[in-house]
Amino acid sequence: MVALALGAVAPAGAYIGPGAGFALVSSFAVIFVTAILAFIFILIWPFRTFWRILRHRKKPKPLVKRLIVVGLDGQDPLLTDRFMQEGKLPNFEKLAQQGSYKRLRTTFPSVSPVAWSSFSTGTHPAKHNIYDFLDRDRKTYLPILSSTRIGSVEKHLKFGKYQIPLHKPELRLMRKSKPFWTILGEHNIWSTVLRVPITFPPDKFYGAQLSAMCVPDLLGSQGTFLLYTTRPAGERFKEGGLRIGLSTSNGTPDSFESAIEGPENPFLQDASAMTIPMQIELDRAAGRARVTLNGDVVELETGKLSDWVKLSFSAGPGVKPSGMTRMLITEMGEHFSLYLTPISIDPENPAMPISHPSYFATYLAKKIGPYSTLGLAEDTWALNEGITDDGVFLEQTYDIDREREEMFFASMEKLKQGSLVCVFDATDRIQHMFWRYLEDGHPAARGIDSPEHANAIEKLYEHNDALVGRVMDKLRDGDVLLVLSDHGFASFRRGVNLNSWLHANGYLTLKEGADGADEWLTQVDWSRTKAYALGLTGMFLNIKGREAQGTVEPGEEADALKAELIERLSGLTDEEAGEVGITEVFDTHKLYGGPYIGNAPDLLIGYKRGYRTSWDCATGVVAGPVFEDNVKAWSGDHCVDPRQVPGVIFSSHAIDSDDPALMDIAPTALRLFGVEPPAHMEGVPIFEQSSFGGAAATKEEAQ
Repeated sequence: MVALALGAVAPAGAYIGPGAGFALVSSFAVIFVTAILAFIFILIWPFRTFWRILRHRKKPKPLVKRLIVVGLDGQDPLLTDRFMQEGKLPNFEKLAQQGSYKRLRTTFPSVSPVAWSSFSTGTHPAKHNIYDFLDRDRKTYLPILSSTRIGSVEKHLKFGKYQIPLHKPELRLMRKSKPFWTILGEHNIWSTVLRVPITFPPDKFYGAQLSAMCVPDLLGSQGTFLLYTTRPAGERFKEGGLRIGLSTSNGTPDSFESAIEGPENPFLQDASAMTIPMQIELDRAAGRARVTLNGDVVELETGKLSDWVKLSFSAGPGVKPSGMTRMLITEMGEHFSLYLTPISIDPENPAMPISHPSYFATYLAKKIGPYSTLGLAEDTWALNEGITDDGVFLEQTYDIDREREEMFFASMEKLKQGSLVCVFDATDRIQHMFWRYLEDGHPAARGIDSPEHANAIEKLYEHNDALVGRVMDKLRDGDVLLVLSDHGFASFRRGVNLNSWLHANGYLTLKEGADGADEWLTQVDWSRTKAYALGLTGMFLNIKGREAQGTVEPGEEADALKAELIERLSGLTDEEAGEVGITEVFDTHKLYGGPYIGNAPDLLIGYKRGYRTSWDCATGVVAGPVFEDNVKAWSGDHCVDPRQVPGVIFSSHAIDSDDPALMDIAPTALRLFGVEPPAHMEGVPIFEQSSFGGAAATKEEAQ
């Protein structure tokens, strides 16, 4: 699923800043409004029910009672086939025999925000407006989040050093087209939607939803871990982390005073960050530490990840945004280092709207306990930077998976009729970080002998199989179960810096005297640049009238430039490795059409398996080689030619389509509940209506 270290975008002010402000301004409002809405809901519930009955006296005749969709982000068909043939996935095998198992065509490009948006809306990107994790600001050329717009507060009432915001900032989901659960809700059919990507801010519909990808941490970033350490500051982390130096207090080497810095306080004109004082006392002999936060004590043991630790900041009377983190002592010797996971928004007291209804997140917390709310919850960046190790990352990932499973089964038990959709992320995250052990000679595995977690991916697939078995055991008469992935997976052995190639071939020009080493394309001379790469798979032309400093005339000149780039980049050879790095480059206007095609990259890069946008290219660095080894733990990916990484689909009912696609799921869900898919949907139902015999299939019939 995730293919770019989104944490790496955090240093760009255009990206991180606005989110932090919103968390504070909204915290009091969210708490107050949640309480009021809960009270009002109880009062008007009988009237709402009566109104729905009046509106839907001719309710569609469903073919099923419940549709259960389990999304296993990134489950790969080649690995699935292999492990099934080895007898390691008996429940997947059983589900395939009872119903169907097929490849599932993914989207162009095969990145999660695009894929899951097509899953939910039944449309191509030109109709749902999501093309990548990142988009660009056409005025500044800086990266911005593609799925969400978080504005800032422009008007305040000022009193000395204080200020009162006079309005809430804009918070807008950029995904267009209605998801299928909204359309079902319009026909009085309930849906529970758990952690499906690109649902922040949450949809408002007849149902319940917990948001996922792009939910920020309490700092407003997409995941910033913290490292408190006595080591010299050194270079900053490139990917989603902050290093905070520790100095001793009380004249002893085992006592430290520091602070946890939270979001900016919007009630202060200088917008200084709120902090929580932190005292650390070490017991070196026992390998333990005592951390005190606002009078609360957390006992830590070296190498052991703590449970969730709540952090309550104070912006003013009644405004106390809270978050959660987990702590880990990573070293206790000559130097001491304390790692904190990104500060997740507290689901019991959310500082931003992360669920619909707004109290649904709190309900889940009361039901299953504290859980991570961060869109990209597993801290891949800390592992990439060598701050945590394989074991810690796996523990963190499986803990998050357990939280997800508990809320899924609680929702499944409660659902009488309607749809339940839940996406599990562990498959994607573990494959991203452990693919280096799956194949011989991966650059990221050099120097590692007999790693303890070399079989992490195989164990993960067995874990998924056990989950599928538990879901199958809880199916009822009239249920249909779909288990699917949004794309497959591939190795990421070599990175490709397209901006370096564009520079070397005269399409991108640097400012006088610049070396191209700075991030975010800040050294580019846009007045002499024709094309640039941004995001994971896209390339843009510098079009006059579209980009602020465009140089390419729209129309014939742009079309000719696209054709030239397609010809030169398709089949681009990695001379050092003796392989083709790019299989084909696609003109997006020839892939799909729709009202939002103008927001698409001009070209999509179809990398060969084993290749991907390099880390430097992803962060807007122009300098360096075009091709280079990927030596990071993040060693597997799916941002390649989408034809090479289809997903999987298992169904408890026989699939009638010979070539099902991910965007077919939305119209399928509608048809199963007797709702005709709207004309704008390009996906088609994967089941023939006649195959259900005109009535809901029973569990016995499925078996």
